[in-house]
Amino acid sequence: MKICLVGPTHPFRGGVSHHTTLLCRHLRRRHQVKFISFKRQYPAILFPGQSDRDCSSEPMRVENVDYLIDSLNPWTWKRAGDAILDYGPEMVVMPWWVAFWGPCFGTILSRLGERRDIEKVFVCHNVIEHEARGWKLRVTRKVLAQANRFLVHSSQERERLRELLGPGARIDVAHLPTFTELSGKRWKAEEARAHLEVDRPMLLFFGFVRDYKGLHDLIDAFPDILKSRDALLYVVGEFWEDRSSYLRHIERLGLQDNIVVVDRYIPNEEVGLYFAAADLVVQPYRSVSGSGISQVAFGFDRPVVATRVGSLAEVIRDGVDGRLLDPGSPAALAKTILECLEPVTLQRLKAEACNSKHRFSWDAVVDTLVGPVPNPGGIS
Repeated sequence: MKICLVGPTHPFRGGVSHHTTLLCRHLRRRHQVKFISFKRQYPAILFPGQSDRDCSSEPMRVENVDYLIDSLNPWTWKRAGDAILDYGPEMVVMPWWVAFWGPCFGTILSRLGERRDIEKVFVCHNVIEHEARGWKLRVTRKVLAQANRFLVHSSQERERLRELLGPGARIDVAHLPTFTELSGKRWKAEEARAHLEVDRPMLLFFGFVRDYKGLHDLIDAFPDILKSRDALLYVVGEFWEDRSSYLRHIERLGLQDNIVVVDRYIPNEEVGLYFAAADLVVQPYRSVSGSGISQVAFGFDRPVVATRVGSLAEVIRDGVDGRLLDPGSPAALAKTILECLEPVTLQRLKAEACNSKHRFSWDAVVDTLVGPVPNPGGIS
């Protein structure tokens, strides 16, 4: 099949860029793929992090990318649409995650007009972004309505999209894959712990920090954890809001020796280091649509303690490869973490997490998006 994929890739960073890049790589194993990407992504004033550029010394790349789109230049949006028409694909695939891209993607799709021979598919990482309202909802509805089909990462997002577009929307669910291809080196636990000088059970909170991710709840849970077990928490990821409230919170509870804050974007080559050193990955989110952190944890054989929100309840098997609990209860969070740190329980959870990574493959994503490879000769 001839496919045109539109979206971010290197030199841009982040989960959507990584997903689109790896999607291109795996689609190209079966199909002919033209990849159109961005010359400029976000204006600096709109990006909450330090930079939208990937600082990795081992960046995730694919070859033959056409860098055509400038987010602030409508002329380039039209050029991208014309390039798609010249290529003549059977399918156009775009990611959707924030309404900022609505005018750009809407213009590209409008250039394709009523071409019924081109299937237009959105891979929705967030159907509706956090704190979206007003014009963002209107833009989201208008642009997504131009597509023929959608891929989402959870049944909750499927229902959210149906509420937005109506019951007739064609929506498939494919959970995010493990993303272990990002990390070239596979660290051994002992090696990673020695590198970070970790000498006690280690919990990992990974990814950019925003209020909805519930880090304050995890900090509040830590005094109860320390009553029973000397543990260490690594908070690893860039703060997308003022970190001073978190640092004051840690200091107020006297947790400076038990919580390590690594406030920066983690390059690809370091991702495996932190997961290998950890015993448990903790996602105390108060709300979320989808998250790939659980799948990354499974890819590195690490179980996850998470709240029962969004896609997390569909990805984590409670009592098998992790634990699930209701959000907003530091006491329950502490109790659950302590149960998981019991040696026999932890060993069993790690073994099941290792098995779980096979549930989240790129082949499954490609099969859902394009269809499975035909069976030669019709043999079943």
